[in-house]
Amino acid sequence: MEEEESAAGAAPGPEADRDKQGGVGEKVSYSAALPDTELHKTGLNQGAVHGSGTLGTGIRVLKRNMKRNGSRSCVTPKSRFGSRERDWLKEDPQRGCVFLHGGGDPQLPCSSGPPPSSTSQSDLRLVLCTTDTTAAELCAQGNSEGLYLQLHGDLIRRLDPSERPLQIVYDYLAAMGFEDPFRIQNEAANSDLSCMMRFYSEKPCSADQLERILLKGVFSVRKGKTQLHKWAERQVILCGTCLIVASVKDSLTGKMHILPLVGGKVEEVKRRQHCLMFSSAGPQGQTYFVNFDSLSDYQRWHRQASKVVSQTVSVVDLSCYSLEEVPECLFYSQDITHLNLRNNFMKPDRTGGLHSLNRFSQIKSLNLSHNRLGSFPESLCEILTLTELNLSCNGIRSLPAQIENLHSLQTLSLDGNHLSLLPEELGGLSQLSSLGLSFNNFSEVPAVLEMLSAADRLAMAGNHLEMLDLGTLSRMSHFKHIDLRLNGLQAVVSGGVETLKHITHMDLRDNRLSVLDLSSACSLEQLHCQRNSLGALTLSGFALRALHTSANHLITVNIYPVPNQLTHLDLSRNLLAYLPDWVCDTRKIEVLDVSHNLLTELPGRLLSSLSLRKLLAGHNQLHSLPDLLDHIPLEALDLQHNKLGELPESLFYKALNLRYVNVSANSLETVPPSSQSEESLSALQELYLTSNNLNEQCAALLAGHQNLRVLHIAYNQLQSFPPSKLTKLELLEELNLSGNKLKTIPSTVANCKRLHTLIAHSNHISVFPEILNLPEIKLVDLSCNELTEILLPDSLPPALQELDLSGNTNLILEHKTLNIFSHIATLKLDQKPVMSAGESMGSSTLWNHGYSEMTGQKNKLCVSVLAVDSFGDSVEAAYGIFDGDRNEEVPRLLQCTMGDVLSEEIQHSSIDKVYMCNTFLSSHRKLGMAGQKLGASALLCYIQHDPGDPGSYFSLTLANVGTCQAVLCRDGQPLPLSKVFSLEQSAEETERVKLSKAIITEDNKVSGVTCCSRLLGCSYLSPWVLPKPWVRTEPLCAQDEFLILGNRALFERVSYQEAVCTVQAVRDPRAAAKKLCTLAQSYGCRDNVGAVVVSLHIGEDSCTCELPLATAAGGGGGRIYPTAVPLGDPATPSTSSGIASEFNSEMSASEVGSEAGSIASDENPAAGLASRPERRCSLHPTVCGIGGFGGGGNNLGLFQRQPSCATFSSNQSDNGLDSDDEAPLDGVISNGSKLEVEVDIHCCAFRLKGGAPEGNGGQETVEEQRGFALRLSEDIGSCVTAGFGCRMRRQNSVVVAANGWLHSVSSKETSDLKKSPSTSSLFGKKLSNGSVVTVEESHNLIEVALEAPKKKTGYFAAPAQQDPEDQLVVPPGLERDVREQLRHPNPNPGPPPPQPAPTTGDPDWGHPHLNSQQQQQLQQPWHDSALAIQQEVYDTAL
Repeated sequence: MEEEESAAGAAPGPEADRDKQGGVGEKVSYSAALPDTELHKTGLNQGAVHGSGTLGTGIRVLKRNMKRNGSRSCVTPKSRFGSRERDWLKEDPQRGCVFLHGGGDPQLPCSSGPPPSSTSQSDLRLVLCTTDTTAAELCAQGNSEGLYLQLHGDLIRRLDPSERPLQIVYDYLAAMGFEDPFRIQNEAANSDLSCMMRFYSEKPCSADQLERILLKGVFSVRKGKTQLHKWAERQVILCGTCLIVASVKDSLTGKMHILPLVGGKVEEVKRRQHCLMFSSAGPQGQTYFVNFDSLSDYQRWHRQASKVVSQTVSVVDLSCYSLEEVPECLFYSQDITHLNLRNNFMKPDRTGGLHSLNRFSQIKSLNLSHNRLGSFPESLCEILTLTELNLSCNGIRSLPAQIENLHSLQTLSLDGNHLSLLPEELGGLSQLSSLGLSFNNFSEVPAVLEMLSAADRLAMAGNHLEMLDLGTLSRMSHFKHIDLRLNGLQAVVSGGVETLKHITHMDLRDNRLSVLDLSSACSLEQLHCQRNSLGALTLSGFALRALHTSANHLITVNIYPVPNQLTHLDLSRNLLAYLPDWVCDTRKIEVLDVSHNLLTELPGRLLSSLSLRKLLAGHNQLHSLPDLLDHIPLEALDLQHNKLGELPESLFYKALNLRYVNVSANSLETVPPSSQSEESLSALQELYLTSNNLNEQCAALLAGHQNLRVLHIAYNQLQSFPPSKLTKLELLEELNLSGNKLKTIPSTVANCKRLHTLIAHSNHISVFPEILNLPEIKLVDLSCNELTEILLPDSLPPALQELDLSGNTNLILEHKTLNIFSHIATLKLDQKPVMSAGESMGSSTLWNHGYSEMTGQKNKLCVSVLAVDSFGDSVEAAYGIFDGDRNEEVPRLLQCTMGDVLSEEIQHSSIDKVYMCNTFLSSHRKLGMAGQKLGASALLCYIQHDPGDPGSYFSLTLANVGTCQAVLCRDGQPLPLSKVFSLEQSAEETERVKLSKAIITEDNKVSGVTCCSRLLGCSYLSPWVLPKPWVRTEPLCAQDEFLILGNRALFERVSYQEAVCTVQAVRDPRAAAKKLCTLAQSYGCRDNVGAVVVSLHIGEDSCTCELPLATAAGGGGGRIYPTAVPLGDPATPSTSSGIASEFNSEMSASEVGSEAGSIASDENPAAGLASRPERRCSLHPTVCGIGGFGGGGNNLGLFQRQPSCATFSSNQSDNGLDSDDEAPLDGVISNGSKLEVEVDIHCCAFRLKGGAPEGNGGQETVEEQRGFALRLSEDIGSCVTAGFGCRMRRQNSVVVAANGWLHSVSSKETSDLKKSPSTSSLFGKKLSNGSVVTVEESHNLIEVALEAPKKKTGYFAAPAQQDPEDQLVVPPGLERDVREQLRHPNPNPGPPPPQPAPTTGDPDWGHPHLNSQQQQQLQQPWHDSALAIQQEVYDTAL
């Protein structure tokens, strides 16, 4: 019997010095029984490690308690590290920490049963190290045998001693898309990363291995047939074909005895009750006696073990087991013929490694793909029985000459490697019939392939062939199937070849061909050449059976002779103005796709074909169809998006086999009758008539199609539907009547007993239809109607899953009705807007939205929408759409978390590409275990008012991955904003995936999983599929009407231009989104479809300011960038529809607004000005400034005091003059030993215009920006004088920028934060957009002002004695400089050019993003400091 020991070792127990505050001092020994966190520090050169001679670095250990598993993510780096550790980390971004998990702490639970021993339960350890620290050093530090790495909760591999764990983490994060080194350091210390990457100090048990467990239990066991061994209680497991006997305490982690049962014996022991004897086969067979507790256990084990013993194992699948060697017990089974070791880490030098595989004497098939081999194992050439060998995706660069020994080899797969040459010895494999060379580095077809006479398939997709010489293929007469996809082919030359008789199938998809002449391939049966740039195509028609040429630029196709064997022809998405004559002459054509061309007519002979079954001719310019002369076998007819005014009169009774007809988006005013008599033989099952000009008379003609199951007649001119005709459609299952003028649904709909979907939104229906009695009804959509009440039956149908009643403004549901609807999975109602005291009903909004989600023919909704009209502050918004394709988990998670992540990221950086990219990457990490195997396309839009641009306009920042798209309507034309990350639509992404050696299957999917190259989630496909998004920022202007967001299914069916025209015709965002989804379904979409429509009202006339009596003359042309318009009181968040849930909260189109406050001044009114102050909106503050910058301190044009009523109560203030013999210091009022600091709070930022106006009646012209006006104390003035040398944190509510750029948070917003239930507990720590920062980092002048004693004059008085929290006195050494600087301001006080902000902030560790040189530059005079300070400004104004 063979014995195996698990990789579980003892818990690390070295002693190390530590200080309670993170220093060195107290010695602590580890106890494996405590679930503590151990934090080690290496690389500090503090001394040698005790007990180890391999390390010369010092160790400092900090041991802190940490909750296990689920609660671990709540521990922040600040609570994890001491101050010294944080200081050490932020000195160098190449330093960091590595999480080390114990072997008993796997990501997935190993088993239910006895808990593992304390030895295997060593908890998480945090090891501080550098990117140069090797795995060997970490092993020596923790007294472990090796380190193991698990990626995406899947495979676990042992790290080589020379590998550097922290560098592996950093490289992984950099490949994801993180760029800033300090951000990478912070992300590496996040415990959420363990779902993507985990390090183990010992190899954990794999949950996958336990799937093969048949039986297990704790029984009395004795080893051997003699009486030398005693009976003992052991854990007994029947797993696969083996019997495992292990200690009860250390089950699956301690010492295990494995007994292979194949070919062995299972016998009853008569001398002992309920006892079985298990014996293994072979000369070294062992025996175990197991005594069971009951008869039932005995019989169950006997029956199951007998099956295992009697079976003959020939196929063994050990894929994805993280194996480094084959289990020893398998070598005793000599019947194994097929061994699958895919996705492991097989080593050549292990006992059961690659060199031992020749011990299988009868093995024929061996799969070693995805094993990171790096080279071809020469030992495999000694397994002479092999007929199939798979070595794909192993990084192999060359083949050994010994490969010629494999004379029996028939199939050799070498895809996804780095091969560029093949050895001549490969030609000696006379029986090799299939050779896979796809996704390698070949630049030409290897000449050695000519010698492989048995090979019939050449698979060289994804290589680097730029030219194909048909002469080369003519010498390889044995190849019949040629696969040259994704090669970048630019030309196919004949090479003097007249005929190629051996090639039957050729695949040339996704290349760069402009001309293709394969007339010499006279035996060609099937050709794929989609997605090239073909303008001309010439083929031989002798044997042609299928031709696929979509997505090219073909004007015509030349085939000679007529392809009489042709059955499938795809000419879609080309430039055909007419069909070639040979198309009508073919005798066996069954499927013809000519959609998306320029056809104006179809030949009469085509529709008279006796073989045509399916005709797709949508998206052309057809005006009419020829009459049908005889009965035809046509079954499917798609003529959508043409210009048809009528259909042939005899269509339905001459084409009796028609089952599918789609004539949506035409100009039909009538439909042909179903028959010439009252009796109809129509077999029609699906009829789509959406977006035509049909009326109720046409609806009456549909009654003859009694087999009809799906009827879409949306967006026509129906005012009613004949009740008697609807009665005849008894088999109807889906009915769509949306977008008509219906006032009621006929009561006869109750006769449609099979109806499960009724969609009738956007009508004038006032009476709820009698549909709740239908037994199979699942979905009812009556949104955007005029319903007032609902009459409910006694009980609702149990199948009802979704009821949409939104958009019925007069509908009022009682609580009793809502209780009846409580069992419905999705109930969508309007939430009545709640108006606050400061809101005004007459105020218009900047934007409002509507969205729609439809399941289609899927059983679940895999599309989610994020819509927040008031995001962060009152002039920001966030919209997103997430499509999970076949899963609903990831879209739901993104819907719930992505808005919060964006709020956090905009705190760390003001650069659009940085915070949007980090939002996606952080959301990808936060998906956790759900994101390991599942993924979703995502698109996020963030509308904000840009504080850094003098134009003061709104901008839209968009980021997306996958296939979700966004289009902006500007001047009535579509402006695409997103980028589609699909292999079919992005050559750049396809090339990147090829370079990473991913296998792109024939359906254009990465590893056969997804067609997207970038997704959130699906981390197991990294690095082929990445979460890094495309980011684009577009300034919004008055010509921007609306924004459309949609998933792949929407824009596959609805073009950008049609989507824009659709929304323009509807205008209401919710109804427009409904219409878009309805159109997509009527055009043939069967998947989930989602749409978001955001109506934009950004224009000059949206401003609530009163125009001044006198304005400065100015001119300028070009595009007008509108200034911000208030949504309402800055301190009162406007209502929003929120996130889609069971109750759909759609809000009113109007938001509320309030004035920011009245303007008060203690100065005498200047002559020539209006007697009353002009009313200003919150985004257009009054003309104000800081005295002394442009002249005297009492200049009204430069400064007007505007106290905030929420914080200060005064309407008058001092003029700033303290003596007669010296000029006043602006913002500082001296009175003995006290200083009064004037704090002026506005709702937005502003920029001062340089120079004082001439005269008292002059009106200042300013460029208004978001922010606040603020007069500062002498302390701040000294900072200003020093060139703004003090570094200001981005999280601060008050920051001082150069040249009059001042930013703050209104005090009313502060009071609202106190009142908010979500922020009251974290007041002072949580910013307006929800991001939490620490107290010391959010400390600012406004908080000082709030804490100081208030005076009735509106000022606060500083204490005579300086306080550490309130030092506002100018130091004596700087007083002169302050006065001098204020007397001579910057002559050019224009705004500084916008500079890129730091890529990330680190609220946890406080990394210094400025080096010493940058800090010295900050100490320069005012105009030099403007650039640096502007980088640190983060605007949190509302």
